[in-house]
Amino acid sequence: MNTPTRLYDAYIFDLDGTVYLGDALLPTAGDTIRRLRALGKRTVFLSNNPTHTQAAYVAKMAKLGLPTPEADIVNSTMVMVSFLKAHHPGARLFVLGEEPLVQALRAAGFTLVDDAKQTDAVIASFDRTFVYRKLQVAFDAIRAGARFFATNGDRYCPVPGGGEPDCAAIIAAIEACTNTKCEAIVGKPSRHTIDAVLGIVGAPPRDCLMVGDRLETDVKMGLDAGMSAALTLTGATTEAMLATSPIKPTYVLRRLSDLMPR
Repeated sequence: MNTPTRLYDAYIFDLDGTVYLGDALLPTAGDTIRRLRALGKRTVFLSNNPTHTQAAYVAKMAKLGLPTPEADIVNSTMVMVSFLKAHHPGARLFVLGEEPLVQALRAAGFTLVDDAKQTDAVIASFDRTFVYRKLQVAFDAIRAGARFFATNGDRYCPVPGGGEPDCAAIIAAIEACTNTKCEAIVGKPSRHTIDAVLGIVGAPPRDCLMVGDRLETDVKMGLDAGMSAALTLTGATTEAMLATSPIKPTYVLRRLSDLMPR
């Protein structure tokens, strides 16, 4: 395994499958993050999962023994709100998503609608309340000219014992019936998320290390941003998957403690 030989000024960690799985820290994760903080290194957490608010992430990290300010946690909901404010202010939205995303969009001043004829943009997300009627409204709205955006492109979310179908499944259903490609997926590895994270970290990309368990989101985002990128084999990616992927991380870790130079 190729592991780091230097320390970085800032470490950007994915959460599900990297720092924790379900309600438990992954082995060595807590000690490693605490050691980096003791050395004065910045630790920021980044998730594509839009089913939790930033406040919920703060509470979870505190419960896991890693107290973290809300300003150091970024998720795809936050990035979607920023994207819509910048590019589609005042848009009326039909959302295929769960309550935390709905609440965040309402709090940001957007009008959420349930009628295809009133919809300016369809927002696809990780949605465990997905039903056929939601697909019908999205279908009708997009065929009538509504825009089509998504929070994240993950195929599944790692959970203890397996995974849950994620936003990619919702995107695929809408694309299949409308023959319309999603215009923007704002979560990792998009430029929208890169800019959000770099704005928080305040360090140049060469001094940052992105750490995550997915090649197509975490590692790709880090490399696209000009950072070093570490793949941890604690979540979605196996050594066999890594061997056949065109995406090559800077480092490969069996556990997060491998981040510390020997």
